[in-house]
Order: sequence, then structure tokens, then C-alpha cells
Amino acid sequence: MGSDSEAEKGVKEKKKQSSLAPIAKPLAGKKLCKRTHKLVRRATEAKCLKRGVKEVVKSIRRGHKGLCVIAGNVSPIDVITHVPILCEEADIPYIYVPSKEDLAAAASTKRPTCCMLVLTKPTKGELDQGVEEKLRSEYEQVVSEVKELISSLY
Repeated sequence: MGSDSEAEKGVKEKKKQSSLAPIAKPLAGKKLCKRTHKLVRRATEAKCLKRGVKEVVKSIRRGHKGLCVIAGNVSPIDVITHVPILCEEADIPYIYVPSKEDLAAAASTKRPTCCMLVLTKPTKGELDQGVEEKLRSEYEQVVSEVKELISSLY
């Protein structure tokens, strides 16, 4: 019975990989994907998160800084093709994760989400010192791994 569930997991992983967009680079590996989802979860609790293409684009154009997390299985792909370009122009690191459903689950929403912008500080109000410190350290760790991944690609 244990091997059956492992086989099902393998099939699900292959389905996720096959539905990935061809532009989904740099794609987070398992470890980085877990850390990114954890960061998104923490940012959701601290209200330092922008969800959806429209909100993310608006925030980038207004000059907010952070980490852009983009789902790799978006269809049609035209919905998100302009987001990486905006991120590069604004000098914002971005990373693709395999599933929009998993990304939405990490952000505590039921609706699958194409992209999110994890901000370093909330747009309104202030955070507790401890919460802000944890968020900042996780953010720095994920961003350094993303930059390392990008430098290895190019």
C-alpha cells in the first residue's frame, strides 16, 4: 500500500512538471519551493503580501520592493508574461513555483493565485519587532537562494 501512494505522488509530480509553462525559469526546486511557501505563509500572517497579477503589477509600478513568486502552471501563459520583465526593470528578484494551487494554499486563499509579491514591510501599520525580524531573516535567506539560482542559470 505504501508503494501505491508513492506511485500516485510520482504521477502527480509528473503532471505538475508537464503543465509547466516554457518560460518558468528560474524554477524553484523542492527545498527552495518549501522555503518560499513558508515565507509566503509568514508574510500572509504579517499582512505583507500582494496577491494576483493586477495587485502585483500595481505595487511594482508604485515602487514597492520585495520578492515576486510566480506560478509556473498558469494557463493561458499570456496572463503573466509581462510580470518577470517588470520585475527585472524594477530590480525585484522573482522565482517560479510549480503550482498555483500550492501557492494559494500557502497564502491561505481558496482561489488559485498566479503571482504574489512578498513585501519586506506592510503597506499600512507597523509590525511587532519579533515578527518583523523573523520575516526579514526568512526573506533574506530565500532571496539569497533565488539570486544564487539565477546566477547559476546565466
